Amino acid sequence: MSHVVAIKDQVEAAVRAALTEVLPAELAGTDPVVRRSDRADFQANGPLAVAKRVGRAPRDLATATADRLSAAVTPVTPEVSGPGFLNLTVPAAALWRQVAARLADENLGLAPTRSGERTVIDYSAPNVAKEMHVGHLRSTIIGDTLARVLAHLGSTVIRQNHVGDWGTQFGMLIQYIDEHPEQSWQGEASMSALDALYRAARAEFTADPAFADRARARVVALQSGDAATLATWRELVAESEAAFQAVYDRLGILLTPADADGESRYNADLQGVVDELVDQGIAVDSDGALCAFTAGVVGPDGDPVPLIVRKKDGGYGYAATDLATLRLRVEEYRATRILYVVDARQALHFRMVFDVARRAGWLPDDVAATHVPFGTVLGADGKPFKTRDGGTVRLNDLLDQAVERARAELAEKDHGLTSAEFERVAQAAGIGAVKYADLSNTRTKDYVFDVDRMVALNGNTGVYLQYAHARVRSILRKAADAGVAIGRPIDPALPLHPAERALALTLDELAATLDDVAATLEPHRLAGYLFGLARAYTEFYDQCPVLRADDDGVRANRLALCQLTGRTLATGLDLLGLTAPDRM
Repeated sequence: MSHVVAIKDQVEAAVRAALTEVLPAELAGTDPVVRRSDRADFQANGPLAVAKRVGRAPRDLATATADRLSAAVTPVTPEVSGPGFLNLTVPAAALWRQVAARLADENLGLAPTRSGERTVIDYSAPNVAKEMHVGHLRSTIIGDTLARVLAHLGSTVIRQNHVGDWGTQFGMLIQYIDEHPEQSWQGEASMSALDALYRAARAEFTADPAFADRARARVVALQSGDAATLATWRELVAESEAAFQAVYDRLGILLTPADADGESRYNADLQGVVDELVDQGIAVDSDGALCAFTAGVVGPDGDPVPLIVRKKDGGYGYAATDLATLRLRVEEYRATRILYVVDARQALHFRMVFDVARRAGWLPDDVAATHVPFGTVLGADGKPFKTRDGGTVRLNDLLDQAVERARAELAEKDHGLTSAEFERVAQAAGIGAVKYADLSNTRTKDYVFDVDRMVALNGNTGVYLQYAHARVRSILRKAADAGVAIGRPIDPALPLHPAERALALTLDELAATLDDVAATLEPHRLAGYLFGLARAYTEFYDQCPVLRADDDGVRANRLALCQLTGRTLATGLDLLGLTAPDRM
């Protein structure tokens, strides 16, 4: 694999060098401020931005910079515009060579810009004995995309699914199961049955003090390692893991049982965590509980907000488990970056956990710990998405709905697929529609779950991108069927149609887009890029005949653009976790 330097990076380097030659030595390396332009390929605003500092007219400085660019061997043709802008056009030959270079590399010329990083990503985190619901959607999808992108850029990614598999609720549930052996909960509908049993156990716990006492005793039995209680608990965990995996497989999520990082894993570490915090003076007694405090974190009443590491009753809070988890990820996994893909409501909790961990020496300064927050999935009424009776929407029900709508939408087109192929495409389109609708929205914002809009064949949808990929594959199949040689060398001497130029420049932006996603942890940037690429390809397809091109060289160059577009779309869709069907 070879790294291909992006055209924009080449242009920036050339303008920076030219600008350095005409500026005083102390301003060497001034930012050339290069961006895409609708007046040329790029525009450089650096001369205009720095002119006042050197006491020169902006247009004069821009002209001097353009003269240097023209005299040197550079990838651009400059033109001074307006008060001191530089319009920059890339020669057709340079763009054709760039297309050829990316096409020749199995990784599209992408550089491993995150090589050497070890990134732990904590995401999804469903609860044992409870069905996955709409509340798990965003963490699961966003976390998985970040895992894919960072790994693609060379980071060693350690996926962690911090499953809720421990706590007082299990004493209550196991006691109820033990007292109601007639109520079956294992088998195909195990999670629905367990959900119902959990609600029944909660109701009895609230209504019957004697049952509540027995449930508390069962918690003690679980925590002390009682064999029968542990056996039931293990069955609950195994049934839940199988149900979670079925959802992950359906969603195309990378998580496997090997990534499970249950709360129970840290039971033996919690007392040590508390003892160390007390010894260091970080955790102190507060009304019988052991708490840590973060400077500047106060409640509405002005009182410091506590991070409870051990409760009054001797039980451990979530904070103790999160601190033990963080310490292990640094010490055992040697993480250089730790991402917690958890909803925005937990922002204060993670701020305090990270602060305490740094003060305790468990989170060194050279390890970045980041909370990756996200907004809420809303219903059509603008409120958190619920069922008609106000219940939580099961994730599988939501996916069923999307696949059904995609099936109906696709059936209206003349697709020419067998029934088996059609069903595979409908599944890919429906699941992809849900994932793309989530990922194409700014991560921190809420969004409305609108299945009709999600599966639309036009507009910024996953189905539109999948169709764009299928269209590219169709053209390449038709070329092969017609005996047209695919893979013929690109002729860089041929001119570029404006639509070819726009497509080639867009294709060259994948690397910068992925680096942007890795830095900002915002998948919508990749979704937006792919939508822009699909539109650029549509314009190219509409304006530039490919198979009917009247010149063999032109046809070969345009087929190369088709190939690179298809591979770029497929790569981008895969990084978003979407299937890219060859036929639709």
